[in-house]
Amino acid sequence: MRTDAKKILQIIVLSLFFLFIVIYAFWGSHSLIYGVKVKDVNISDGEKMANGVQEIKGNAKNATKLTLNGREISLDQKGNFNEIIALLPGYNIISIRAEDKFGYIDEKNYQIIRP
Repeated sequence: MRTDAKKILQIIVLSLFFLFIVIYAFWGSHSLIYGVKVKDVNISDGEKMANGVQEIKGNAKNATKLTLNGREISLDQKGNFNEIIALLPGYNIISIRAEDKFGYIDEKNYQIIRP
């Protein structure tokens, strides 16, 4: 009876160990699984801007290449970006496109009106 309890305990401990390894592997690779994301952009869709110059800030997590209206911009190590653009009078579209090292793409488009 004592050896059966010992074997059951060993199986439980090994199962918990392998479960821990699987959870840890998933946690470490979740950024690869979910891909690139553009977030925390300081503008909103349909916003009205009185100023002709606008600073665009945000974060492109896991991005290796980032473009703002077709022009490549730089990222810091954490994926933060900061760029200044000129707005034309009337209707403006701001397109932010991020790409990761596996070719996955996330694109956000913002419509801004400058009276």
